[in-house]
Formats: sequence, C-alpha cells, structure tokens
Amino acid sequence: MLMQQQSPQLGSLIDLLKKNFGFSSFLPHQESVCTQVNQGRDVLLVMPTGAGKSLCYQLPGIALGGTTLVISPLLALIEDQVEKLKKKEILAERIHSGRDRASTRQACMDYLSGKLQFLFIAPERLSIPGFVEMLVKKPPSLIAVDEAHCISQWGHDFRPDYRLLKERVQSFRPVPILAMTATATPLVQDDICKQLGLINEIRSIHGFRRTNLQLRVLELSPSDRMSVIRSILGEPKRRPAIVYAPTRKITDQLYEDLKSSYSVGEYHAGMTGVERERNQEAFLSGKFDVIVATVAFGMGVDKPDIRTVIHAALPVSVEGYYQEIGRAGRDGKPSQAIMLSSFVDQKTHEFFFNRDYPEIVHLKKIYKNLGEQKISKEVLKQSLSSMDEDIFDKALEKLCIHRGAILDFEGNVCFGKNVKDNGWESTYARQREYKEKQGDQMLEFARGTQCRMLSLVRYFGDQNDSGVPCGVCDCCLPSQVNPYSEARKLSTHEKKIVIQILTILSGVSYRAAGRVFEELSLICRGVSRQEVENLFRVLDKARWIQIEQDTFEKEGKKISYRKLFLTDLGRSVKSNDLSRLQIFEVVSVKKVKKRKKSVKTDVFCESFKHIE
Repeated sequence: MLMQQQSPQLGSLIDLLKKNFGFSSFLPHQESVCTQVNQGRDVLLVMPTGAGKSLCYQLPGIALGGTTLVISPLLALIEDQVEKLKKKEILAERIHSGRDRASTRQACMDYLSGKLQFLFIAPERLSIPGFVEMLVKKPPSLIAVDEAHCISQWGHDFRPDYRLLKERVQSFRPVPILAMTATATPLVQDDICKQLGLINEIRSIHGFRRTNLQLRVLELSPSDRMSVIRSILGEPKRRPAIVYAPTRKITDQLYEDLKSSYSVGEYHAGMTGVERERNQEAFLSGKFDVIVATVAFGMGVDKPDIRTVIHAALPVSVEGYYQEIGRAGRDGKPSQAIMLSSFVDQKTHEFFFNRDYPEIVHLKKIYKNLGEQKISKEVLKQSLSSMDEDIFDKALEKLCIHRGAILDFEGNVCFGKNVKDNGWESTYARQREYKEKQGDQMLEFARGTQCRMLSLVRYFGDQNDSGVPCGVCDCCLPSQVNPYSEARKLSTHEKKIVIQILTILSGVSYRAAGRVFEELSLICRGVSRQEVENLFRVLDKARWIQIEQDTFEKEGKKISYRKLFLTDLGRSVKSNDLSRLQIFEVVSVKKVKKRKKSVKTDVFCESFKHIE
C-alpha cells in the first residue's frame, strides 16, 4: 500500500545515496549536480548515456520531499525507471498513452494526496485539458526534463510537444528545473535553456570521452559491407552487438543474411509494437546476441555488455552517431564502434532530408490556403491535390511545428501563432539549413584524419576534457591499415595537384577548401572534387596541411566552411618527398580474402589488444 510521502528527508546527500540506492560514492560530476538541484538551482546536464544522469534528479527529488515530475518522450524508459524505483521501495507512478483510464485516474489521486515521490509523464500529457490545472493544485518540488534536446529545433530528435513545455511548466515556478540530455552541441544547449525558460542556470557539460571505446571508420562500397559485418561479428568477443541500418529494407536484408549464423533479431518502425517489444526484450535478456535495427532502436535501452556497435552506412548526424555508439561498453569493458561508409551514402541522406524537410515553397502553398476559420485537414489536402500526399503531410507537420498553422485533435487546421510577417518562414528556413549542415558535418567526421574521440569531445564542448588524443582509434593508430583498402603511390597527375595545393597555400595565411578547388580547376585540367578531397586528406594525414572548421555570416545566415593551413612541415617539403605519400583505395572483399593474412586476424582482432 502506498504511504504518504513525508516532507524533506533529513541527512546529507551521501547518506541518502547509501540508504536509497546502496552506493557508497558518486560517479564523476553527479554530486555537484545533485547539490545544485537540491539548492533550488536550474541545471542543464549534458552527459553521455550510462554516465548516471537519472540519479541527478532521483536523489535531489528524495531530498527535497514532495513529488518530482519527470517528463520523458520515451515510454519504454518511463516504464524501466518506474520499475527500478519501485524495486527500491521508492514511490513512483507513470501516466502515458499506454496506460488505461483506471490506472491514470489512480495515479492522479495518489499524486494529489501526496503519496508519490515521482510521477513520470509523456510531454503530450501536459496538453490534455485540465491536466496542468490538476498538477498546480499540489505543485511538484522538482521538474526533470529528460531527452531535453527534443525541445530544440537544432537538436537531432526534435519533438513538437516539447516546444510547448516552457509555457506549461511556468505554472509551477519557482520550482527548479533539471534538463538532461546525452547529446547537445553548444548551440542546442543554448536553445534548451531558452526554450525551457531556465533562470541563471548551471551548465554541467561533462564525460564525453569514452576511454574504453575504440572508434573506426572503414570506407566500403554498399555491396561489400555484408561480408565485412559477418567478419566483424564472427568473433564471439564482439557480441552482443547492434547493427544499425539506414532503411527498413536494408534492415530486413541484413537480418535475413545474418539469422542463419547468429542469434539475431530485428527492429524497425515497420514492425508492430508487439514485435518490436518482443525483439527488444530478447536482446536485452541475452536470447539474441545481435540486433539489426534502424535508429528507432536504442532510446532508453539499458544493456551494459554490448561489445560492438556497427553502422552499416554513414549516420545522419554526429549527435545521432554519438548517442548510438554510446550504447556500447556501458559496463566499462573494451568495446568497438565501427562505421562502414562511402560517399554514395550521401544520396540516401539527401533522399531522407528532402522527404523530411520539404522545400519551403510547399509550406507556403499550404499557408496560403489557410485562414482564421478552421478547415478540416482533408479539405485542405483536396484543395492542394497537385501536391504529393507525403510532401503535404510533412509540410503541414513542419508548418505546425513552426507555428504557422495549428492542427487540433479533431484534424482541423487554421492560422498559427507565428504568423506576423510570416515569422514561421525564417525559423523553418534556419532549421532546414541546419539539418542539411548536420549531414555535411557527419561526412567530415567520417573523412577526418584527426583523433576521432577528440573530435567528438570538441564537437560537444566538454568543459573538462584533457584534450589528449585517444590513442586507439583508426586515426591514432595509422599502422593499423584498413584491411579493405590498399595503399599506392601518387600518380604523376596527383603529384602535380599536390604541388599546386602547397603552392596556393604558401602565399596566404589560409585558404577556404572550396576556393582551393576553384583555383586548381583552372590550373589542373580535368581535376575532380573527389580527387582533390582525397588529396586534402592525404596531406592532412601527413601533417603537411591542417584543416579547421569555421563559419562566416552572409545575409544573416551562418555558413560553414573549411580552412586549409600550410604547416611548417609542409613549407619544408621537397619534390622528392612526394614519393613518400600514399593514397588508399577501397578493394573488394574477394580480394581481401585472397591475401595471405586472413580476415580473422585482421585489424579488428588486433585492435582489441590496445584497449584490453
């Protein structure tokens, strides 16, 4: 039977930690965050998956007394957290679309009578008439917003319901707010604080370096990837494993190919909820040691012994990639994240980008057919019969997100709140531009020649990182050659291009990469952008040039570009030094298998020795 929660518990945080959770000490950064929240401060907490963010609201929630309101978009995670708290005899309940009316009513009654220490809700619950008013009758002592990046249009997983949180949680102020996420760039961090209305917030951005995780990128054509995936999974120590595929179709293909050799399940949005839940549970319990999935899988999944995460294609964004690889090695033991990619993956990205972020002209067509009076979505669609149905649905969704339109629960549409001077146009244009740039950033990461872990740490703006290369990624261990590529010396034509690149950079402090290519096009006949990009990477790896990301503003827009610098080593290059440069080219898997050294003793096996 539930007992009424007594107001604030006595004792220090460390005492409450031992009593309620059985831990004798905090993980790094947990104590300072718990202390700040317990003192009533707003806090933005950005730490990777598995670093212990949940404790940072659970412990202060117990210390503050009353009820902590936890807002999360992940129903599986809500269920998991509630179950774990209940096992510790902590009074917790949840309200979401998966619960029946009687259970929801009982949870509301327990909340109002002060019987709950924690109430978990999905964000859309706050939009149901009367629900906020019910909570206000007995305001929570703390508000925890999980997956807080969902509130930002710059985040990798933007959720419209999160955008309305600010105006809804203001009813509970000055109750402190703890916003938590595993992936947020400095731009997203700023937007989270603004959109949630955090006041003089403390920002705790830590722990992005994973010392037990080795990152590798292999450039492979799509036709060769299946054989490589089978090779990677062939060693038992590389399992359990997650294989991320870019589409449902490829997920199905990988599953069919692997199921004869491994205990494997699949997971994607085209399956029923029951099928997804069954396969997820089978993977978590160890019945499956491999799961092939789209990025729909993994949010809220807590399986500490995943040894390998494989991306069967270039991920959509650095944020998504980091979150996905973060599911490996949460037990602290050596693990790997291997990305298989090539330039052709950009075509898939472009398809999904154009599908999910339609040209603004489509949004304008819908907007012009709206007015103050509501009309049904179906009538609106019929008035725009020349527009593809999928484009119409996505365009209307984006128009509503940016408040150019309002779509009610009954499917009626009218003008939105952001109609002054067509304000929705500028916000959507900025979001679309940013999302397109994320794909470019992911490609740059895959092509990079600098330490991969350090690149990620810098991308997320970790406040206390050492800045030291990891020493175990493919960029830090150049002696470990990709077994699916082979080195060759530069051709005479390529040497001429290199000489021109060095000459162009010798007379300036730096030059934009695009500008260098333009100049080369005038000098070197028939040169291609791909060829030049490959040589940029060769020179960067040889430390003859340095490549840095930068931005400039044009007509109010921030535009990213790469700066190329000539290093001191590059300035001292002589003509005979060019013979030392090597360029790597992808070879077929069949050719690899013909080599004396078998795939089973290739770099994948050897690399584990460096982190064990």
